[in-house]
Amino acid sequence: MKNYTSNISSPLLILPWGVTDWAATSLGGTLMSFTYSTTSFLILVSLVFIAQFWSEIHKKSNRQTLLPPGPAPWPIVGSIAELFRKKPIFRWILGLMKEMNIEIACFRFGDVHVIPVTCPEIAREFLKKQDATFMSRPSTMGTEYTSRGFLSIAVAPSGDQWKKMRRVVASEVINPSRLRWLLEKRTEEADNLVRYVHNQCVSGAVVDVRVAVRQYSGNVIRKMMFNKRYFGEGMKDGGPGVEEEEYIDALFTVLSVLYAFCVSDYMPSLRRFDLNGHEKIMKEAIKIVNKYHDPIIDERIREWREGKKKEVEDLLDVLISVKDSNGKPLLSTEEIKAQTADLIYAAVDNPSNAVEWALAEMINQPEMLQKATEEIHRVVGKERLVQEYDIPQLTYVKACAREAFRLHPIAPFNLPHVSNADTTVAGYFIPKGSHVLLSRIGLGRNPKVWDDPLKFKPERHLKDPSVEVELVEPELRFISFSTGRRGCMGAVLGSAMTVMLLARLLQGFTWGVPPGESRIELCESRTDLLLAKPLIAHATPCLPLHAYPTCKNGSWSSN
Repeated sequence: MKNYTSNISSPLLILPWGVTDWAATSLGGTLMSFTYSTTSFLILVSLVFIAQFWSEIHKKSNRQTLLPPGPAPWPIVGSIAELFRKKPIFRWILGLMKEMNIEIACFRFGDVHVIPVTCPEIAREFLKKQDATFMSRPSTMGTEYTSRGFLSIAVAPSGDQWKKMRRVVASEVINPSRLRWLLEKRTEEADNLVRYVHNQCVSGAVVDVRVAVRQYSGNVIRKMMFNKRYFGEGMKDGGPGVEEEEYIDALFTVLSVLYAFCVSDYMPSLRRFDLNGHEKIMKEAIKIVNKYHDPIIDERIREWREGKKKEVEDLLDVLISVKDSNGKPLLSTEEIKAQTADLIYAAVDNPSNAVEWALAEMINQPEMLQKATEEIHRVVGKERLVQEYDIPQLTYVKACAREAFRLHPIAPFNLPHVSNADTTVAGYFIPKGSHVLLSRIGLGRNPKVWDDPLKFKPERHLKDPSVEVELVEPELRFISFSTGRRGCMGAVLGSAMTVMLLARLLQGFTWGVPPGESRIELCESRTDLLLAKPLIAHATPCLPLHAYPTCKNGSWSSN
């Protein structure tokens, strides 16, 4: 038998025996020879297509074998069914990775490859060595709502809009001079925190710490953004009114479903059905947030345009007054509203969660409370309250806050990064469009990195006395404020808010378990990483009475 090859170079085909000979002898052309020629041509074309098809299948198969390990996906839908069966999804993902003893995995939802990572070295390869490849964000239902159609910086995919807003925020909003300019507003809210907790002590001695820390975070960013603490009347004791309670609840609801493994984020054609119910929850929460933001922003823009307002007093004024090269407003009303909300979402959850967990852990280990309090009294004394300029000297207090970020992160994963090209990381093929999730839990509790990783031990961050303790972790051994092009631009602000919040609570009060209890129950919520029960603690004022601030007629004074 002879082998005959076609003159089609790619792919190379072996034709059936006799076809070429027959084609040669049939030239001269009868109807029969024409019929056989046509048939031969169709066979040839079919073989080409079959060869190409199998070639693509082979290539895909080879690539699949190079993907990080993970559960075998179903055709087309992948592991999408697990989004309904394995709740909360993050516990299933991390549990499966632990069971498989792997530090990088691949889960396919629809046609999206989701790549969770629990190893600092691999994380650094993603966000340091190949930062440019993974600088984008996925377009999801939640991010579309929170950014008003991807107009703000934090969750927008990379592109011209993101670059524009990044320049504005970096140059006009989050920079050292602006933070110094806003110091008085932050200090006023730290004073209000102490006043509020002190008043709770007087009335009952038991404090809902979650309410106090969340309202502090909300008050700080509201004062910086809108130059106001309350949307309504507030409470005379310094606490939140019904408006602030509704508002803070809405903010945390938005954040809880922002990247909640929504089915439509992986199969957009199913969005109309809202199978997870996430879109309904998001729309209702966003409606509440906008109810408070929009009237203030609309009125302020009108005042600037009519010339009634000319002085910049807060961050909203900054966003409104930014001009383009022609002297016209650089940002549209929708961009201002989107970026305003973006900054507020970024400020409220991280400091409050870290301090609630830190205080709960420290109450159960009284020697830590004593050590931190002694440091504050040594650095600051008892005649005045902690100020931000004291922070560099509060080494142990910062170590406690840093340890809370490591052990008790606010979210199971960092904000997703999307690959803009096929690449290889840690020897694995990472397809273009993959969602990379750095696991805050997996990194911070990795036993290969941290000794006794599930124990709260601030001293682990004090081993080198020559290195100043910082809340950021550039080597990604845990995540507080991330790193790289999409790292948190407000890390300095977030660190200051966190340390001030913890230091003021430790300085002003002696903390203990509520009456009738022996210890604080340190259990995570099943559905997230918050304390399962809000921290309720016994507090006793420990400073001279004149050190506690009061507020009369809108101005601060001492008793």
